[in-house]
Amino acid sequence: MRNPAPATKRSAYRPVTPIRAKTALAAALAAVLVIAATATAATIGIYRNSMQSQGLRGQVVKLVGERCGRGGSGKALRVVVGKRTRECAYRTPVIGRDLEVQAVARLLSGTPKQLRHGAYLAVNLRAGRAGAHYQLAVYPLQRKAQLRKTLSNGRVKYLHVEKNVRSVKGVNRANELRLRAFNVTRGPEKGSCRIAAFVGRRRVANVVDTAAGDLEGRASGFGIGRTAGGAKGLVASFDDVVVRVPNPFE
Repeated sequence: MRNPAPATKRSAYRPVTPIRAKTALAAALAAVLVIAATATAATIGIYRNSMQSQGLRGQVVKLVGERCGRGGSGKALRVVVGKRTRECAYRTPVIGRDLEVQAVARLLSGTPKQLRHGAYLAVNLRAGRAGAHYQLAVYPLQRKAQLRKTLSNGRVKYLHVEKNVRSVKGVNRANELRLRAFNVTRGPEKGSCRIAAFVGRRRVANVVDTAAGDLEGRASGFGIGRTAGGAKGLVASFDDVVVRVPNPFE
């Protein structure tokens, strides 16, 4: 007579049914797809400014900064930070919520050497006159990139910091900066904002802000500043500014 097969030990864990497994997998896949789609979303350029003429340079206006000098070399907008001013920021004519802004920025050798280490070049989105905005800032002498969110009360939240970024270039060299802020309209992140930042071809940040409603401004633009101490004497140039929106046909 054959011995009966030994009884199998019942698992203490509740088994996952195929339906639950499929649902969990679908939710996870949807989250991944939303993240990937927003980070690599197709866009359409709606504004371009080479800054190669006085008329083109005149299309951008000052948004932040008590004393900011501006001029042009024929190929770029030149900005000089004045007394009692820590940042000079300018906005494009494009106003909107879901935008991508790109600019080529250079920290110029006219900047005093003692100010260069703490100087940053930036592109901004959802900016308002109260000073609130999303900002990608790069430090040419530190090869560092920061994605930060400044509130209207002056508080700064660092959403991501990337160090040793080879695509961040030094004095007189071109830094291609690109910042994207698109609200998520589907999936588990619906209602939040997906922010992606690039320096050259390198993506230096890809984060979600669940409190995007903190920023009511809609301006897009760029700027130069210094994190600590006086910024008087900082000199930068900006050109090849592009503003894009999400492709509505994707």
